[in-house]
Amino acid sequence: MKTQLVMVRHGQSQWNLENRFTGWTDVDLTELGIAEARKAGQLLKSLDDGFARAYTSVLTRAIRTLWLVLEEMEHVWMPQTTAWELNERHYGALQGLNKQETRDQYGDAQVHIWRRSYDTPPPALAADDPRHPKFDPRYQGIDPERLPATESLKSTLERVMPYWQKELLPNLKAGHNIIIAAHGNSLRALCKHLLDISDEKITGLEIPTGNPLLFELDEDLSVVTCRYLDEGRATDLLVSV
Repeated sequence: MKTQLVMVRHGQSQWNLENRFTGWTDVDLTELGIAEARKAGQLLKSLDDGFARAYTSVLTRAIRTLWLVLEEMEHVWMPQTTAWELNERHYGALQGLNKQETRDQYGDAQVHIWRRSYDTPPPALAADDPRHPKFDPRYQGIDPERLPATESLKSTLERVMPYWQKELLPNLKAGHNIIIAAHGNSLRALCKHLLDISDEKITGLEIPTGNPLLFELDEDLSVVTCRYLDEGRATDLLVSV
């Protein structure tokens, strides 16, 4: 029997709507985002495949998405784990800025590098910037040296993968079907690993909000199939599996 892993990018957030860099800023879902999360739950309920655990970040938009998904699945009892390692990529000093205004200020080429290059992060937050995660109570108890002031996709992957190895992989090896409700870049990092997407190609992978991505894994946890459940809003995964 195949093990199933589902990834759901949170529904549209308020800052998605406002075209602002969000990163670790804690914003909530829009009405559309709520509807997307509920639709994701309805699609997953139709699978009826015995999911055992659910994981999410410590950011409201992902947590609320997971709650809505599980409510629609009638699985609110499912064990849920929050982990800061599943947070969105940290956009540093760009967080809160309008993307178009940032392009106007720095130029399209520079903003494209910050957004889409694999290993070039945006400008970092200053150590005393109140937006720095070390001042956020949800990260108390974590070594401040581990908390980013900015991240590239590469450094996001380096944050996500130890959690994959420590927590997610053992549950999958045990045959547990799991759901991860997280963010565009933390999920891109996992997709890069699972689908062996190159550094060059991963920059073109765009994961739509609120559309469950279903992976079926064999006994060795190699990907057998992967597909979006809402085919009308599916995007190219860049590979054929």
